[in-house]
Amino acid sequence: MLSRFMKGAAGFFALTVFASVMVTVLDAVFPQVIRYTVDTLINGQEPTKAVGFFASLFGGADFLRNNLWMIALIVVITALLTSFFRYLTRVANARGSETMAENMRNTLFSHIQKLPFSWHTKNQTGDIIQRCTSDVDTFRNFISEQLVDMFRIVFLIVFSLFMMFSMNVTLALIALGFVPVILFYNNYFRHRIRDKFTEVDEQEGLLSAMAQENLTGVRVVRAFGREKFEKDKFNKQNEKYTGLWVQLGNILGWFWGIGDLISCLQVMLILCIGTVFAVRGSITPGELIAFISYNGMLVWPVRRLGRIISEMSKAHVSIDRLRYIMDSEEETDRPDAAEPDMTGDIVFENVSFSYKPEKQVLKNVSFEVKAGTTLGILGATGSGKSTLILLLDRLYTLAPDCGRITIGGVDIADIKASWLRKNVGVVLQEPFLFSRSIGENIAVTDAYADEERVELAASVACISQDVAEMTHGYETVVGERGVTLSGGQKQRVAIARTLMLDTPIVVFDDSLSAVDTDTDRRIRKALRENTENKTVILISHRIVSLMEADKILVLDKGRVAQLGTHEELVAADGIYKRIYEAQSAITEEGRA
Repeated sequence: MLSRFMKGAAGFFALTVFASVMVTVLDAVFPQVIRYTVDTLINGQEPTKAVGFFASLFGGADFLRNNLWMIALIVVITALLTSFFRYLTRVANARGSETMAENMRNTLFSHIQKLPFSWHTKNQTGDIIQRCTSDVDTFRNFISEQLVDMFRIVFLIVFSLFMMFSMNVTLALIALGFVPVILFYNNYFRHRIRDKFTEVDEQEGLLSAMAQENLTGVRVVRAFGREKFEKDKFNKQNEKYTGLWVQLGNILGWFWGIGDLISCLQVMLILCIGTVFAVRGSITPGELIAFISYNGMLVWPVRRLGRIISEMSKAHVSIDRLRYIMDSEEETDRPDAAEPDMTGDIVFENVSFSYKPEKQVLKNVSFEVKAGTTLGILGATGSGKSTLILLLDRLYTLAPDCGRITIGGVDIADIKASWLRKNVGVVLQEPFLFSRSIGENIAVTDAYADEERVELAASVACISQDVAEMTHGYETVVGERGVTLSGGQKQRVAIARTLMLDTPIVVFDDSLSAVDTDTDRRIRKALRENTENKTVILISHRIVSLMEADKILVLDKGRVAQLGTHEELVAADGIYKRIYEAQSAITEEGRA
């Protein structure tokens, strides 16, 4: 997973590590300059061979003693080089982290697009968004800051200890003695921080999902006066989420407080013992100043290493949450999947299906839809009507021993999913519109559609007159999920969108439920004229919407109860006749 995210960013991170190491090396030069100035130039002591060699490059001790401005120049040059490499570190790190974040977002989004429909029904949208935003940022910060710092810190610790041992072994051992203590308490707190952050992250996902769901369903909330209920529900979840952050803050407070105490004790002990050694002559004043500088350089990275360990706990949680998405299996076709002719008969053979093992939705359903004909489907809520369509479009897949569905004699499991959906146009029961213009929503299935085709589809769907009455016509922007349109208008826009595909198979899943009977009649008439030679499946609760179909299928509790023409079903005693008589009676009462 990491290799996919790091594509194009690894080089920038390598440059970041190199530049940060150079900053560390240059920072280490300054204490040696002070040591050489105090011990050699001021006190006249002999420098070490390494320091003496570098001093000879600038004229030697006598020349530098008479030209102290050279020392200042060396300091300035060192500072300029340090600034340059520090700048290079930040620029390269920024480029690397942003490239990686872009890869992560693109990869996650692309992968999510290919996940099965069933996966989306099991995972809340708000939680998925939170994983793709907050968890991506946590992971990016860890790689770009903590992990890059780790390389620099390891180098800095090794370098500082080397210089400290070269000056005074006793003081170096005292400084080194605090390192295991710091690492021990860091490891102790790491598990507690990780567990608490896991809980915080999960609660943040629930809070995001709650907010997303509430904002999406704002019209329902307002219509039923549920603002106070939703607000109290959100406040309760937010209070729980805030409380977890407070608990995490308390743990982090103890973590940093203990770390600061240990670090201060180390600095104080080195300063006190080092001063005693300097008075006794065991260490020179210049060496003591340099030693204290290197000890400061050692304390910071060890403390920083502790912070990295705590941040690693957070990153580990985020990585697991991102891995859950990336490890989810994408929807795939069979190796020999084909793109057959889609104008043949549709056959359901002993199809059984269940969303949950304990409840079967469809039970041995068998029927045939002749090519170029219209099949009406009638049934009570929960009888499995929409499930038939989800299976036909392979949004859910049949288990091997649960029957099969064929088109033109080819099992849909052997057809490429993209080809199947390209040839089966579906108007869903709950139409979804994007927050774009009406024209863009209609043409979303065909990016190259011209205005004439859009207007023709709108005309067939009987939405063109409504659009003409709008101020901006087809440029009218609908709200999120089409909230600014009525239910009937949304359904008709969705119908127009499906007609743009011009597929040989068209499915209307109760997609006229929100329109009046007169509009229903006009749409059906226009559809008959424009779907000639197409195979049409029409699901509806209205008998009047189905009575002109070539065949009508009646479902009852997941089984085929009746199958025939309108006349045959009305003549027979059964569910269809009872519903027909009930709806006819209501119609007569309405006319009266």
